[in-house]
Amino acid sequence: MLQVLKNYVRLYALIHDREDAKIRIQELVGALNNYNYHYYQLDQPLISDQQFDALLQELMRLETQYPEFKTADSPSQRVGGTVTRNFISVAHRHPMLSLANSYNTEDIMDFDRRVKTQLGRSADDEIEYTAELKFDGLSISIHYEQGTFKQALTRGDGISGDDVSANVKTIASIPLRLQGDFPDYLEVRGEIIMNYTQFNRLNQLRTALGEQVFANPRNAASGSIKLQDSSEVAQRKLDAFIYDARTNTKPFTSHWQALQQAKSWGFKVSEHTAKFNRITDLMAFINQWNTLRHQLNYATDGLVIKVNHIEYQDQLGATLKSPRWAIAYKFQAEQVFTQLLDVGFQVGRTGAVTPVAILEPVQLSGTTVKRASLHNADIIEKLNLHYGDYVQIEKGGEIIPKITAVDERLRTSEALKIRYPEHCPECQTLLIRHEDEAQHYCPNSENCFPQICGRIEHFVSRKAMNIESLGTETIVQLVQKQLVHTVADLYDLTKADLLTLDRFAEKSADNILHAISESKSRTFEQVLYALGIRHVGERTAQALARATGSMQELCKKNKDELQQISEIGKTIADSIYMYLNNPQHLNVIERLQARGLQFQMTHVHRTLNQVFSGCHFVITGTFKNLSREALKTLLEQHGAHVSSSVSKKTTALVAGADPGPEKIKKATALQVKIINEMELSDMLQSTI
Repeated sequence: MLQVLKNYVRLYALIHDREDAKIRIQELVGALNNYNYHYYQLDQPLISDQQFDALLQELMRLETQYPEFKTADSPSQRVGGTVTRNFISVAHRHPMLSLANSYNTEDIMDFDRRVKTQLGRSADDEIEYTAELKFDGLSISIHYEQGTFKQALTRGDGISGDDVSANVKTIASIPLRLQGDFPDYLEVRGEIIMNYTQFNRLNQLRTALGEQVFANPRNAASGSIKLQDSSEVAQRKLDAFIYDARTNTKPFTSHWQALQQAKSWGFKVSEHTAKFNRITDLMAFINQWNTLRHQLNYATDGLVIKVNHIEYQDQLGATLKSPRWAIAYKFQAEQVFTQLLDVGFQVGRTGAVTPVAILEPVQLSGTTVKRASLHNADIIEKLNLHYGDYVQIEKGGEIIPKITAVDERLRTSEALKIRYPEHCPECQTLLIRHEDEAQHYCPNSENCFPQICGRIEHFVSRKAMNIESLGTETIVQLVQKQLVHTVADLYDLTKADLLTLDRFAEKSADNILHAISESKSRTFEQVLYALGIRHVGERTAQALARATGSMQELCKKNKDELQQISEIGKTIADSIYMYLNNPQHLNVIERLQARGLQFQMTHVHRTLNQVFSGCHFVITGTFKNLSREALKTLLEQHGAHVSSSVSKKTTALVAGADPGPEKIKKATALQVKIINEMELSDMLQSTI
């Protein structure tokens, strides 16, 4: 009886402790989220960092002991710890469109005139606009359900993006749980950034570790959000500003109201956002920020101007690429002078030789610039560059440094003019330059070291074969030791081969062999892209794969037949034909095929009646019932070829809203039939 009583007392104590833990966890979650809100959104810290860390540690201990009480909005998720091997692509609910750019105030005045015309307003009427900073970072779409963080997607191609939820949760300025009276469903869009202080700290750390530094804060933010280990992302201290909010219920009448509501829900919205009733006040704001931007601790490359009232936004609509109610004003690029120390010539995977200016290090737009691209021989000649010249540097789009001018007054009489090399700087082969191209090329593709390494790097890249464990240093070693010469050699590697490499142990060798073996499951589209055929990008590879179904069928096509495939013009057709008629390339393909790689479509696109067999269509504009890609697929399923440009071969131009004026003009001149979506639908219905 005494033992039973003792067991009862112990059980009661456990239940009591468990309930206390549940209550304490709820208290800590609420308090820490509130402290985060005041610190990051209001810039009003309520407790010290040490006090915050102590409470967070207490929460994490309790959640470890009582994991059943850990909630989705717990601040402990900011610490990270999730490892993501592959980022899943997810379709956006609404496309993430890009913005049309403007570079002067005249463009903004033209935008204002277009808006008034499209809304049926007179030139004297005033339209209310908002203006906000255009952050130089990574666009993100974040979804909330019942007030709780659900998912975060990158922009991707605008139609779908990568799910980076685990990494975005580590950003303290993004709430995991909304405050106040929030809707059942909410999507916010914003920009993930890294400020200059954190950027410089990160680069100092990478320098100390002997790692390559980031070129600018934008690259650092973008690279960080795609790291596999979320705990490493947490250490990068990323930040985020929200610039758009969308719900199913449409509770806002204006963009300004949406931003104020987003603030009340706990989001960080730029304090430098303003609204204007007069276009003259907007212009003054633009001129003001051309200077003020340099005082910020983060990169911004312009302002975004938006029509404020959502009713007007709906009336204005969007083109296929960008909304008609918004425009980006790009700041004039910051410029500095520095000395040109040398010019190097880099050979890429396609053999293209790119000149690179080596500069006296100089600060520009928050980063230290040591190198700048010179693009090609024509640019060097146009600038009349000499060694030791003092050159003007600016960042194209605030990202890529380029030389825009030379101060010839500071040139010494002994300065030597920079001459473009006649031979490859790597293998000494005589360079070639095609008549219609600006680039020089090394034709020694099979034996030029950087070309060999570059092709293999491209082959293993994420959008190609996605062999994660094979980095640049490993590839260089494999080529240097003559273990790999072509991409097909990767599939013949053994553990013994890999163990001869520097800093390689059994586990790292096993990881690479596993990744190589796993890559055999990649689709035909990916394999085709991975081959690195010149001018064949990811989208073109998809078009080729879908049009032919297999490598065998692709190899049968001549140049004219290749040009009949959607996305394929003469230049691309020539490149594909030349590649597939090279015995060395065919040998590589045969070896890859023998190793089990996919050289035919694993799924066949649904084929309907072939009423449009032999017909050639071109699509332009936007459509009510189908996206352009869906319309293209529908036509191809009925046997049609869909091209990107109008020609004498074109059967019909399918024109939706806002068609391309040049396509309409050319179709009219060539007497090509122009039909709308309804007429196309009728044609299809009549064949059923």
